[in-house]
Amino acid sequence: MRLGLAGGGTDVSPYCDRFGGEVVNATVSLYAHARLELLEAPVVELEALDRGERAVFPLSPTLPPGGGLDLLKGVYNRFVADHGLTDRGLRITTRADVPAGSGLGTSSTLVVALVRAFLELHGRQMDAYEVARLAYRIERKDLGLPGGRQDQYAASFGGVNYITFGAGERVEVTPLAVSADVMRALEGRLVLYYTGHSRDATGILAEQRRHAAGEGRPLEAMHRLKEQSRMMCEALLAGRLDEIGEILDFGFRQKREMASGISHPGIEAVYEAARAAGATGGKISGAGGGGFMVFYCPEGTRVPVEEVLAGMGGKVWEWGWVGG
Repeated sequence: MRLGLAGGGTDVSPYCDRFGGEVVNATVSLYAHARLELLEAPVVELEALDRGERAVFPLSPTLPPGGGLDLLKGVYNRFVADHGLTDRGLRITTRADVPAGSGLGTSSTLVVALVRAFLELHGRQMDAYEVARLAYRIERKDLGLPGGRQDQYAASFGGVNYITFGAGERVEVTPLAVSADVMRALEGRLVLYYTGHSRDATGILAEQRRHAAGEGRPLEAMHRLKEQSRMMCEALLAGRLDEIGEILDFGFRQKREMASGISHPGIEAVYEAARAAGATGGKISGAGGGGFMVFYCPEGTRVPVEEVLAGMGGKVWEWGWVGG
């Protein structure tokens, strides 16, 4: 899964179609898992272990929408449409390391994992761009689920990336050559905190799309979030770690302008408590409204920040960087 560092929201249409989007993200040691097993019986078994959902269908070209397990059904239906049925039944099992709606790109990462598993099953190969494009098509087009474009590319490429988005689904992924020492030091200064509440981002994203199609303060905030991506790139590449807290705080202030549901008093209380304990900045991961938050803690402040957060009703989460 990915931790967004800058520019989140500028990868959502229609903003990126009108103005171009720019994000910086990095993948972390939290995963989505997908397993396919061929069966003798002519059935399709679906199970999401972390959600406690299971369903069994007769082997057929199309699994019916609705009733849960839509991501699994969507990938199955797309691969059957493109490559045909398997000659045996199939069991599809998935699991994610964090709750859905947590803001780390969980759903898109799961779709990428499923796409790669189905490619293995069918003996097909795709490069990282093709995998991400197919995952995007399944999630946004076939299933009609709202969201941006960065998550599929982060999961498919891995590592630390600067990603730009344009009209016509144009995407360019640029890996950032950040030194291992800088990434190790940054890992030691970032605290990942789960608020205890996942969120449905549908309303937030709908409001954001409306603002992106018009003018005013929310649109100006999106423009500034693109600037934040360039600021983050420069700080990472130069190893100016203590600027990152200020850059995150700049982005948090812009993000709140984009839609009314991104922040709320509970999130604001957590943010201010972390700042009072020594964090110089932070952000809500993903669309906002709940899920994970991340805070930058200058040297010597991580422990007091973690202690304060532990008393806020959520959980400080263990994690680490993983490369591409």
